[in-house]
Amino acid sequence: MSNFQKMSQSRFFVLAVVFLVTVVLDQWTKYLIYSQFRWGESVPVFESFFAITYVRNTGAAFGLLHQAPEAIRLPFFLVVPVVALLVIGYLFYKLKDSQRWVTVALSLIVSGAVGNLIDRSRFGFVVDFLDFYVGSHHWPAFNVADSAIVVGVAMMFLDSFKKPAAASN
Repeated sequence: MSNFQKMSQSRFFVLAVVFLVTVVLDQWTKYLIYSQFRWGESVPVFESFFAITYVRNTGAAFGLLHQAPEAIRLPFFLVVPVVALLVIGYLFYKLKDSQRWVTVALSLIVSGAVGNLIDRSRFGFVVDFLDFYVGSHHWPAFNVADSAIVVGVAMMFLDSFKKPAAASN
């Protein structure tokens, strides 16, 4: 087996582990909410700060574009993630094995996109339930997949500040 194959296997192992853990956790938590809560039901966890609330998100992240017509919204939210997954797949393929941080970041982004894509293809909406607020300031509900995407993007952002390694001759 060549060094390239060994190195690539380590990247794909990271992707597989992060993907499985994230998607299973995402789908399991959404299943619990979908099966145990009525739509709109909310259970306070920390009064005036955090609740578990069953929300059906027909928009993009954090409810963006939820008022767009369904004839536009559904194809858009099914096609855009697939295109994004293809682009991320290409980036993942081009990574060096030394770029472990970026490997994990892209794996989180892919996992989150797939988790929400599963919901959209099954239900036509995404199940959101993590509901944070302080007084009258309220953040839109989100889920494990959204969290994975945000953490992955933050990791990519932080990585962009890293100084490039010196080229060896």
